Amino acid sequence: MLETLTVADAVELAVVERSGFVESRHVGAAVVLSPDGDIVARHGNADALILPRSSLKPLQAVACITAGAPLEGEQLALSTASHVGTDRHVETVREMLVAGGLNEDDLACPPAWPSDSGARDDLVRDHGSASRIRMNCSGKHAAMLRACVATGWPTEGYLNPTHPLQAHIREVVERLTGEKVGHTAIDGCGAPVYAMTLTGLARAIHRIGSASERSPFALHRVAGTLVRAVRENPWTIEGPGRPDTIAIEKLGVFAKGGAEGVMVMVAPDGTTVALKMLDGSARASTIVAATLLARAGALADADVYALAEALPLAITGGGSDVGVIRPGNAI
Repeated sequence: MLETLTVADAVELAVVERSGFVESRHVGAAVVLSPDGDIVARHGNADALILPRSSLKPLQAVACITAGAPLEGEQLALSTASHVGTDRHVETVREMLVAGGLNEDDLACPPAWPSDSGARDDLVRDHGSASRIRMNCSGKHAAMLRACVATGWPTEGYLNPTHPLQAHIREVVERLTGEKVGHTAIDGCGAPVYAMTLTGLARAIHRIGSASERSPFALHRVAGTLVRAVRENPWTIEGPGRPDTIAIEKLGVFAKGGAEGVMVMVAPDGTTVALKMLDGSARASTIVAATLLARAGALADADVYALAEALPLAITGGGSDVGVIRPGNAI
């Protein structure tokens, strides 16, 4: 039986405080790696298997580029994004497709409405509808298709776990995590997602986040270029006013959230954190990750405080702030 994260494995990572009363608690597990990649802190069982969900995207993006997808700048950053479907996001994804002789119909992700409220309102006013290119994973899918075109693999069935592209991605995932895939599941966008330990995920993200563009190894050069593209274009990774984008803008980190309360974050000095909220809530994951980096000495407390002020962490009552979502005592 798979050793997945359980309540017995978890510790309190965050609390929701209302009028001085702790109303809710978010438990989970986290691991912190030093700039050299050594484990410096563990909270809960970091060796239980989790599904990284969209926190896997940096690994998938690196695999697509090493397979030949010729992406740079904003397009490269969008290959690892969970974007909110603004017109700017959509236009960039469309450019990725057109440059490869592809179109929206080649995307195999499901149709979706933009999660950005302004973009959604505009689409409704224009009598638009849900579309594949508005789906938050369309950048990843466009990168996968571009890799297939570049390598000569068929674009049909590119999400099948046995497709040559997915086999290549799995190999890269195992190389970066240092683990054999524990289980293969299907993500919300239809792509394979691989079970791994939090420690393995942290190890992979550390290798990507601390990679040099001048490395003699192609995979490391690709990873370094990807991280620079995201840091230079934080709007791509999620969207204006969204946690990943805010964290990158304010802290200079490399951050990538995943569904069901997963978060990875790399500080400028290479210190890395990976965490999983057991209840699947993401509302505290960004501030908890940043706090863990600050506790490791990689971020200034004042900068993390400024991040907290910019994130939607306030608890309201009667239209006024009466509480806050904050890191728990276990960290």
